[in-house]
Amino acid sequence: MPHVHGGRLVADALHQEGVSHVFTLCGGHIQHIYDGCLDHGIRVVDFRHEQSAGHAAEGWARATGKPGIALVTAGPGVTDAVTAAANAMRGGTPMILIGGQGPRFFSGMGSLQEMDHVTLLRSITKWSVTVPETRRIPDFMAMAFRKATTGVPGPVFLEMPLDVLMNMERTEDLHWPENYRTESVAGGDPAAVLRAADLLSRAVRPVALVGTQWWWSPYRDAIGEFVERYDLPTFLNGGARGALRPDDPRFFRLCRNKALGAADVIVVFGTPWDFRLNYGNDIPPKTAVIHVDLDPDVIGHNRGANVGLVGDTGLLMRQLAEAGRRAGNDWVATVRGFEDARLAKMQAEMHSDAIPVNPLRFSKELAAAMPRDSTVVCDGGDIVGTAAKVVDVWSPGHWMDPGPLGTLGVGPSFAMAAKLARPDEPVFVIYGDGSFGLNGMEYEAAARQKIAFVGVMGNDGAWTQIRRGQVQLFGHERAPATGLEFTRYDLMVEALGGHGEHVVSPDQIRPAIDRALASGKPALVNVRIGSSAFREGAISV
Repeated sequence: MPHVHGGRLVADALHQEGVSHVFTLCGGHIQHIYDGCLDHGIRVVDFRHEQSAGHAAEGWARATGKPGIALVTAGPGVTDAVTAAANAMRGGTPMILIGGQGPRFFSGMGSLQEMDHVTLLRSITKWSVTVPETRRIPDFMAMAFRKATTGVPGPVFLEMPLDVLMNMERTEDLHWPENYRTESVAGGDPAAVLRAADLLSRAVRPVALVGTQWWWSPYRDAIGEFVERYDLPTFLNGGARGALRPDDPRFFRLCRNKALGAADVIVVFGTPWDFRLNYGNDIPPKTAVIHVDLDPDVIGHNRGANVGLVGDTGLLMRQLAEAGRRAGNDWVATVRGFEDARLAKMQAEMHSDAIPVNPLRFSKELAAAMPRDSTVVCDGGDIVGTAAKVVDVWSPGHWMDPGPLGTLGVGPSFAMAAKLARPDEPVFVIYGDGSFGLNGMEYEAAARQKIAFVGVMGNDGAWTQIRRGQVQLFGHERAPATGLEFTRYDLMVEALGGHGEHVVSPDQIRPAIDRALASGKPALVNVRIGSSAFREGAISV
């Protein structure tokens, strides 16, 4: 009668789900799970901060479309991972966070790192619960995957007390759930689909906005047929970047506000009317809105919807494509004119030879240096907002920004997860010098575990996205906490086992990136940049 400990049961459940990597910072409460992972060949990837381990679990999900797994110890291990859970919750990313806890028989007595994790995590996860006993681990793991992946994706938290992980169970006494979650997704109400298709078919100036929920759809290939059937300009947001190739004639990114302001019908897929869209306030009252979302509470929030469709983005695209067609006109060409005009205004700065480097020239050189199969990770404020208008993404799942919570410090975690998911493809991180300071020590973890990526930093010696408005409001003499030094972070990366480059002129950027890629190490190209008016007026609150 073979016996197995609780940690092995956790690993058995992960193996059953096809999990190949878990992300962690070591702790005594969770070491039995490591032991089980080794039995199944699941790679244990460790970090220097639990926040980074949590971000890596989210990064894995965003690179693969499958839930990421983070393992953290009790007390500060869990509290350090709170930011990662909150980011995944706001961004709708499936992630399972497993946290340790002291033995149940010491509950309430003050065991090492004991605290009420479950209550803490409840408001920032889809489900937060304690596993009550060892033999229930298979059941609770099945519930965790079901809750994380169905409906609107999101994080779940499982607290596992030390005795639950250490106790032994006879394998023949265990019940393993089967068929415990569905791969099916929700489609739209047929009558509402017909109303939406009619609006789009009769539209003169339609526009589509596609958000992150597209990435989680099993029908995401339907986007091509949808945009062709209705011949409409399409803007991609968050995890939907890469859904259309940059050379697709209906893909746009520079003129969104102008296109939305001129549209007579707007269809929004899987993204809310939040700060990124000014809460819908810029949309004329007479513009018809079709809103698609997995969460019915999102539809009509901040901006009313003429037609609300509750369901999966990709499936709704397919249903709409089958239900109607729009006769072509010159609208796409008109929006292309908007796009070209905006690009023309950027050209002078994109080709500037100024020293320090102009942020738009930085972005142009970076875009030119990236191979088409690159994954692009964003970890910064102002420089990321600039580069996002220039850097191309050619494939789905290859753009990773922090999401609507705006969490900085995700860079090395997302990059390491993406590289592990796609080891033969390059991974880049676009860094601000401010954001680098949050989790820069993860270069040691990446170097030690031989996980190579290239960070390219726009170093302007400030938290510029905040500082710009601060100086405008209060003046240079009353602007504390937003100034930084032009620090040689590249030397820090070298000391941690990586490859570092320092760049001061625009002609040096491309060769430095090429050397960083060729190094085969986690690398940082530290580019000193100057100021630009390109981002004036950008939202920082």
